[in-house]
Amino acid sequence: MKLIAQSESWKLARVFTISRGSRTVAEVVSVQLEEGGVVGRGECTPYPRYGESVEQTLRELNAIGERVASGTPVETILAEMHGGAVKNALDCAWWDYRCKKEGKRITELAGVPGLADTVTAYTISLADPAAMEAQARENAYRPVLKIKSGPAQVVESVEAVRRGAPDSRLVVDANEAWSRGELPGLLEKMAALGVAFVEQPLPASDDAFLAEFRHALPVVADESFHTGDDVERLVRLYDGVNIKLDKTGGFTEALRAARLARERGMLVMVGCMLGTSLAMAPGMVVAQLADFVDLDAPLLLAEDRPEGIVYDGSVMRPFGPALWG
Repeated sequence: MKLIAQSESWKLARVFTISRGSRTVAEVVSVQLEEGGVVGRGECTPYPRYGESVEQTLRELNAIGERVASGTPVETILAEMHGGAVKNALDCAWWDYRCKKEGKRITELAGVPGLADTVTAYTISLADPAAMEAQARENAYRPVLKIKSGPAQVVESVEAVRRGAPDSRLVVDANEAWSRGELPGLLEKMAALGVAFVEQPLPASDDAFLAEFRHALPVVADESFHTGDDVERLVRLYDGVNIKLDKTGGFTEALRAARLARERGMLVMVGCMLGTSLAMAPGMVVAQLADFVDLDAPLLLAEDRPEGIVYDGSVMRPFGPALWG
């Protein structure tokens, strides 16, 4: 078997800003596993927040490629790895390869519900309130908007988005930007504004504070949550978890994490990093087990892969095997 890994840059339709900074391109790494004319594909987005880079990801995947070429089974390598972008790309490529090899769709091979139309949130990038209101107005027809929040003008930004999109369901993603002192009051204000839930308001190192007060609305773990092993630790602190395949280390662990979180009564969200439809496809399968879906990254790109997922507004249509699985 042969493994090919390469970096790819996908231009964004507009500048994308969160509390940690801005981007104009999505930097991803794609993987192909090839043997006997059968090709399986996967994609990951290395994330600096977790100490990852495109360069390091390529080095690790190329080293894995040498082991694969020498005959080490992919299953053996995956079993040795922990979560993260490298494992995600390899795991997803392996599932796709097996689907193509066995002539089965991913839902059949993985024993999960068949793909159905899936509504995704659409992200309102962090900016000044007036600019965020303008973004919201452009997307007011979408049923769900996710608002990126920073440390300042939190309430004003949400109020602005609500003015721009009065009928959309709103969620807020702080990306660790809020502080302990303001959190209880901000959650109450978010609840008063009709926000459905808040994602990762505090730095992951401040998780314990969430046990000290009653949440005015659900709080969902993102940066604090990586794999299913985190569920038991977080169930006493958070009301839900955001499952991203680049954190879990692929489709296999994402499915496990979703099932574990549901068993513990947590809100299950499936999210994504910036990437193409090749990265969204396995997430969409996991999303069939989720309460909330945030797989809008291809909508933020200037151009997606030609065989990418069809987005009808905010509705993701089931994809075919030419893309993945």
